[in-house]
Amino acid sequence: QVLLQESGPGLVKPSQTLSLTCTVSGGSITTIYYNWSWIRQPPGKGLEWMGAISYSGTTYYSPSLNSRTTISRDTSKNQFTLQVTRVTREDTAVYYCAGEIGLGAQWDYWGQGTQVTVSS
Repeated sequence: QVLLQESGPGLVKPSQTLSLTCTVSGGSITTIYYNWSWIRQPPGKGLEWMGAISYSGTTYYSPSLNSRTTISRDTSKNQFTLQVTRVTREDTAVYYCAGEIGLGAQWDYWGQGTQVTVSS
């Protein structure tokens, strides 16, 4: 059974950098054809795909967030991370990590989500 768990600070100040880590257990993030995504849901809004990193380390980003978002991985720890720079209150959301084969938004595996609030 593949399990994902998000971790990171729940409160970030405006203009600072948001950093989250997703730890994957029960499977490897290098399993061929799997892509590992970050998705968020702001209060009262729908899910927003932010970007992904592939089994080979290739990254993909949403055009609306590309300039502020970096996704990386540590294969030795079976983790992938999200960084969002210059955050504003608009970045307040529940952040999820998820995994799927391909990039069709048909995620097979989800973390439970973690609340991140941007506030001074």
